[in-house]
Amino acid sequence: MSEYNLTLPAMGESIAEATIIRWLKKEGDSIRKEDLLVEIATDKIDSEISSPVNGILKKKLFFPNEVVKVGTAIAILELEEIKEKEKELFKKRFYSPLVRSIARREGINFYELETIEGTGGTKGRVTKKDILKYIHFRNTENKIIFPLQYSHNNSSEEEIIEMDRMRKMTASHMIESKNISAHVTSFVEADVTNIVKWREKLKDAFQKNTGEKLTLMSVFVECVVKAIKDLPMINISVHGTNIIKKKNIHIGLATALPNGNLIVPVIKHADSYSLGGLIKIINDLIKRAKSNQLRPEETQGGTYTISNIGSFGNLFGTPIIHQPQVAILAIGVIQKKLSIIETPEGDFIGVRHKIYLSHSYDHRVIDGILGGGFAKQVALYLEKFNCCTKII
Repeated sequence: MSEYNLTLPAMGESIAEATIIRWLKKEGDSIRKEDLLVEIATDKIDSEISSPVNGILKKKLFFPNEVVKVGTAIAILELEEIKEKEKELFKKRFYSPLVRSIARREGINFYELETIEGTGGTKGRVTKKDILKYIHFRNTENKIIFPLQYSHNNSSEEEIIEMDRMRKMTASHMIESKNISAHVTSFVEADVTNIVKWREKLKDAFQKNTGEKLTLMSVFVECVVKAIKDLPMINISVHGTNIIKKKNIHIGLATALPNGNLIVPVIKHADSYSLGGLIKIINDLIKRAKSNQLRPEETQGGTYTISNIGSFGNLFGTPIIHQPQVAILAIGVIQKKLSIIETPEGDFIGVRHKIYLSHSYDHRVIDGILGGGFAKQVALYLEKFNCCTKII
């Protein structure tokens, strides 16, 4: 039988290596083309490598926590069609596409799948509930629970949960950023009534016609891009005692994942998109971020970051700068407020939609006149938004 060397694929110009996290298949396992084989991680994102061929995983060349250079062989596959015996076994016990997909994702091979007790039908078919229950009990075997005695003689249980790799990485980056940058945060309130009315008027028809959700983040990104063009010294990084001024505007969107971790997909050349283009790319990036389908290069190269803390119901905050950038904008929840409205006929009190913008910036290179001024400039663009704007 011929052999196939599975190599670590290229994952972007600036990525030269990756760390093996865990193997999803065991040596000797039969594999099919596009089966997930191994989970890897760069300094930006976790991802998975699938098999390009049918065969058998003959030998793993690297193990968990080992670092591998791009282009290096990480496993040897023995080329072979799926065994007839295994095909016959599949005929004896049916597994739905959903159950097989969950099994592949969790690294459960066919023979382990066969050990799961099924509750579906007369033949004991494995249901979604069965496999999720099995995974839950398998994973809890690795958790440590023990009682602790306190000075007042009451006992309780504490569960020790080790941080996953992404949480460790995020923690390291946050500490590094606070150590590197002198953080200062300015706060500005903005009236976004026109934007809210615009969305309410168009959202249903827009989703019906395009299949896309009309979110407000596209407008926020557009206004941030305009403000960066007005104040380009916010779009910089620092190297030693040198200031690196960026020609391109690449906007990162801090995105919370279902497991609580954080990832920052990047809109490259954000100034080149129409409002309609921003809606499409933002929806796509966030959707794929939450399903762990981003490519490593899609989380790299950001020059400025936006965090939507309003999605958690927060009014304002003090976001931490995403290195090597020098500023980050947090957008708070939209609230209805009684406000004084100035008109040529006089001042009136009315209900307006308001948000707080929280702008953290690196005081080593950005003073209040620029850091606070930038937040105010974004607010002005938000308030000037024309509710008759068409999505192109």
